[in-house]
Amino acid sequence: MKQEEKSRITYEKILKAALAEFGAKSYDHASVRAMCSENNISKGLLYHHFKNKDELYLRCVTITFEKLIHELKDVDWESGDVKQKFDRMLVRRQAFFEKNPYEANIFFNAILQPPAHLQNDIRSIRQTYDDFCEAYYSRLLDMIRLRDSYTKDLALKYMMLSQELFNSHFQTKLRHTSDLDMIIKDHEIGLSQIFDLMLYGIADEHGEHKEHSSKI
Repeated sequence: MKQEEKSRITYEKILKAALAEFGAKSYDHASVRAMCSENNISKGLLYHHFKNKDELYLRCVTITFEKLIHELKDVDWESGDVKQKFDRMLVRRQAFFEKNPYEANIFFNAILQPPAHLQNDIRSIRQTYDDFCEAYYSRLLDMIRLRDSYTKDLALKYMMLSQELFNSHFQTKLRHTSDLDMIIKDHEIGLSQIFDLMLYGIADEHGEHKEHSSKI
């Protein structure tokens, strides 16, 4: 076997071990020593391919976002209204996380509790995903007749801002519980509701309650 092939196999073995380690634990609790001992990898080989834990973690984050984007690019656009198209994307996203639990853990830890010293790096990595979401929302907005007081650019700005505020809300929740699975479930349900509110507001088509308006 040629040296290049051996090096590639070793590199992939290290990444597989890292995805499992970071996919089962947070960044802080993940251990390079555990990755090596549990997968029969020498530290020397690991540090030959990755200079430190940070670089290895960021590579796992990059792989996770790339795999998710690739999965979401194939969402069907041929049928359904705007809300159904958005929910279809969420269903695909949820299916991806269920099928890839390690990537789910890495994704939500990177989004909701990124290591403080790596926040800028993670923000740079997730930019491609944010750009994908923005393009997706933009395409959905093209299907909607907006109120006169809103431009598409303004609506898109508020949708992206709402997504970030929504993530911040779950960052706070995560400080009070270690149940990431519950947080993920609530996050995905809530994201659909937030999108629904952004599109249609909180008032139904009849506006105020009749009994309330009659008392004014």
